[in-house]
Amino acid sequence: MQIVQRSRVFDGHYKVNQLIVQDGEHQLKREQFAPGKAVAALVYDTARQVYVLTRQFRIGPEAEITEIAAGMIDGNEAPETAVRREIHEELGYEVDQLEEIVQMWPSPGNSAEAITVYYAEVSRKTGQGGGLAEENENIEMLDFTWDALLAEPLQDAKTVLAVQWARLRK
Repeated sequence: MQIVQRSRVFDGHYKVNQLIVQDGEHQLKREQFAPGKAVAALVYDTARQVYVLTRQFRIGPEAEITEIAAGMIDGNEAPETAVRREIHEELGYEVDQLEEIVQMWPSPGNSAEAITVYYAEVSRKTGQGGGLAEENENIEMLDFTWDALLAEPLQDAKTVLAVQWARLRK
């Protein structure tokens, strides 16, 4: 299969492309959700010995969801820079240690979004957290012990992946 044509059919907060894909003798028309590249991190506060997650309203499920800190990469920003920025904006922490868990395509059947997921250790809270007012973020910060994190009914795929990664490492 080969992409022979690409056009932007929607250019709002998110982007949607229309692709013409050559498959042998057939041409297929497909829409591609193109939000950009993102980062996310399972954050562990080593001083307080708790995992720090977020809860915020998400458009997809039309509900508040508990998830790891996450956000979009700005322009040519390095993923490591973006995840450190997001952890500070959403949770108020400076990162002590950072380890990449995986680079993944959460929904490759229809989305061009790529997410790099990290594990971050923190111990110094230097900001308020809660997100940025200019981005209309209203993020609640939640602390979980290990047992409480395992008992939490998680619904967000990147969060489930990161917690399972941590579970395998313990």
